[in-house]
Amino acid sequence: MRQRVMRVAVMAVLVALVLLATPLALGIQTSFFSDERDELERVALTAAIHVPPSFAVGGRVKLPAHEPGIDVGVYDLSGRLRDGSGPRTADSITRPARGGVVARGRGDDQIVVAVPVSAEERVIGVVRASTGTPQVWQRIVLAWLVLSGTALVALVTAIVVARRQARTLTAPLEALSAKAGAVADGDLTARAEGSAIAEIDQVARTQNAMVEHLALRLDHQRHFTSNASHQLRTPLAGLQLGLEAAAAGPDAELRMAVTEALEQVRHLQRTVDEVLRLARATPRPGVPATARTAAEVVEGAERRWHGTFAAEGRRLDFGVERGSGGPRIPDRTAEQILDVLLDNALRHGRGTVEVTVREMGVAVAVDVSDEGSLTLDRRSVFERGATTSRAGSGIGLTLAREMAEAAGGRLTLARTAPTTFTLLLPVTEPPPPPE
Repeated sequence: MRQRVMRVAVMAVLVALVLLATPLALGIQTSFFSDERDELERVALTAAIHVPPSFAVGGRVKLPAHEPGIDVGVYDLSGRLRDGSGPRTADSITRPARGGVVARGRGDDQIVVAVPVSAEERVIGVVRASTGTPQVWQRIVLAWLVLSGTALVALVTAIVVARRQARTLTAPLEALSAKAGAVADGDLTARAEGSAIAEIDQVARTQNAMVEHLALRLDHQRHFTSNASHQLRTPLAGLQLGLEAAAAGPDAELRMAVTEALEQVRHLQRTVDEVLRLARATPRPGVPATARTAAEVVEGAERRWHGTFAAEGRRLDFGVERGSGGPRIPDRTAEQILDVLLDNALRHGRGTVEVTVREMGVAVAVDVSDEGSLTLDRRSVFERGATTSRAGSGIGLTLAREMAEAAGGRLTLARTAPTTFTLLLPVTEPPPPPE
């Protein structure tokens, strides 16, 4: 492309130079010949002034000095050369001047100007001035050489400017092409840089936006397996325990065990639906398809986790502040995030775990706290892959934050000691009025 830009620019300059130089060269030729004739006429007029009236009766003439290369001669009315230099008899250009007019012409490689000489209101002779055309052509050719040199300098300057402009135009495109090639090779961190050309900047911004969306979608697809395995682990374990208890217990406990297993299956189905929803599209704030009251969500979490914490000798307390049971929140999102936070507290926390629900007008806050402490700071605790004795595999908290943001909420680390996570979820519809 750079070569094409240079060729176009150079061709444009060449055409402009030809269009300008050709008439200018012709104008120089015409001007030089015209100037030379004017100079010859001036010399002839000067000489005519020095011709005395006695010339008509054979008097002598003393011509003034003139420039070398110019022939000046005085002719009588018979056409004979009486004084000066020139042909011995008047030529065809000189003879018309006897009629009292200035004659001009070219002949025999000469420029000729003839001026009539008058005395007492009658023509008594003719002054002829001439010079060779080769001398004029020498000056014309010299002027053409200067013109050609100027055109050559202009052409060289145009080539230099064209090279610079071609580099300015093509360098951002070449860089953009290199970044696009890097993205095609799998480097989704490659980003096009800005330039001084607005149109190319727009293309670069569009490409960067495309790569951002592509990277985000690929990240969701890449994380789907780890997210699904992490979220499905807990309901599958609960389902296994319930079925094992049904198989080992007496018939009286079979119905209760099957009921718990069915609840775990329904929770597992909701978990699969939520993980698939998160993986299929870019998370963005929105209203989920289903919603329940915060109290119902907390009761479901208590049924799922109470036995698990009791088996570990840990206490699990749930509290719903007065008036906070009415607002409806995204139930599937809330369930998944509570499962992550409770699993995190069970595996890496200490002491009693408290879950508190607070109503905050257009949102509901859920606090999950234990008696342990966290070594990671508030920012890195949610980074995928961050691993410490407190943060676990580094998947669950990241996934929980993504699900909260996808539902238009927010998950934050409120305190590090004792460890407290706060989940804010928007209210999907106003609570029913009190009866």
